[in-house]
Amino acid sequence: MARIISHTLLLAATASKALASCAYGTHLFPREEAADGTPVVKVNTFGYAGTIGPLNWVALDATANTACATGTRQSPIDMVDGVFQMVAASDLSIDIPDMAEGTEFENLGTTVEVIAKGGTMNVANTTYTLQQFHFHLPSEHLDNGTSMAMEMHMVWQSEAQEIAVIGVYIDVDPQSAAPAGNATVARRQLPEGVQGMGKTAALAVTPADSVLLETVFSSIDQIVEPGTFTETQPLVMSELVSLLNAGSFQSYSGSLTTPPCSEGVTWLVSTQHLMVQTATFQSVRDVIGFNSRYPQNTPGEPNLLQLATTAATA
Repeated sequence: MARIISHTLLLAATASKALASCAYGTHLFPREEAADGTPVVKVNTFGYAGTIGPLNWVALDATANTACATGTRQSPIDMVDGVFQMVAASDLSIDIPDMAEGTEFENLGTTVEVIAKGGTMNVANTTYTLQQFHFHLPSEHLDNGTSMAMEMHMVWQSEAQEIAVIGVYIDVDPQSAAPAGNATVARRQLPEGVQGMGKTAALAVTPADSVLLETVFSSIDQIVEPGTFTETQPLVMSELVSLLNAGSFQSYSGSLTTPPCSEGVTWLVSTQHLMVQTATFQSVRDVIGFNSRYPQNTPGEPNLLQLATTAATA
């Protein structure tokens, strides 16, 4: 296993903490609380279009974000044969407890994020703890040239401050239909009387839909404004663990997909997909909008921005 996945490189502790939404909750971007214990949700200062978009991230902080424009193992990438190694789920040990009392759900301005309350994963004899999971729309990684509706990133950190990310594609249920004549979908309501664990599965979704995601996104209308947060309903994480354990992973060494674009991140892109209803997808899109970095060059090859600069000055 040690030969299949090499240990991740230690990420620079001096990376910009005002930018790293993908690393929120890790040593790169520690969480903050007010004096009364209330979470402080910092809104990110980068974006995905114009002068604050990916093509200009390095200009937002030329020192901290150098890797965005010069790194040679940047993420995301097109997951094609030859750029990743297959890793069986049995080679990992993923354990995420259910969140019986729910957890914090935050709007960082560039994504929405669920705060983890425990969870471990062992990769190449290194134990990681789950910090959070957040979402990109559309997917950042491509599946052999194909973009998916969304992608969930589960961010993990080891005691040595190494970072690993599990990527999970999210599809839209083709059997579900959006409400006619209304592109903005109201909050999805949980059934009356739903209390405690086990009841969350009573959500009115088809068997193929993810009860976990439908539960998380049922409260997205409460965090429409950047910098806001709410509490989710109880989350049954065992559904996700079972799904991941039923597949395998495409692994490569890459980077954060947001500034400071730090490299040395172990990526594990699942072959399993999650699914949400059309109405749910639209409600998430109304809040998140577009938040995907463009596909980067093949790992080990020159940074695309450097190639563009060289071509322009030739």
